[in-house]
Amino acid sequence: MAELRVECYAGHRADQRPVRFSILERTFEVLEVEDQWYSPEAIYFRVLADDGNRYVLRHQETQDIWTLEAFRAQRT
Repeated sequence: MAELRVECYAGHRADQRPVRFSILERTFEVLEVEDQWYSPEAIYFRVLADDGNRYVLRHQETQDIWTLEAFRAQRT
């Protein structure tokens, strides 16, 4: 699996929402958090990145682990 690093905005709590993320050597700016939902183990964020693609990022808070759960390429 590719290495995923996520930088977050920390407002009233830590890691409130992602603002940029890196996969391998490439960094993406988050233009918009389009959706956010919770499971018992994690928080999911569907984001629109500056490359025009959409990504679903999963944050397992108890272990502070981020994973890339889905990717959808921009339609042309």
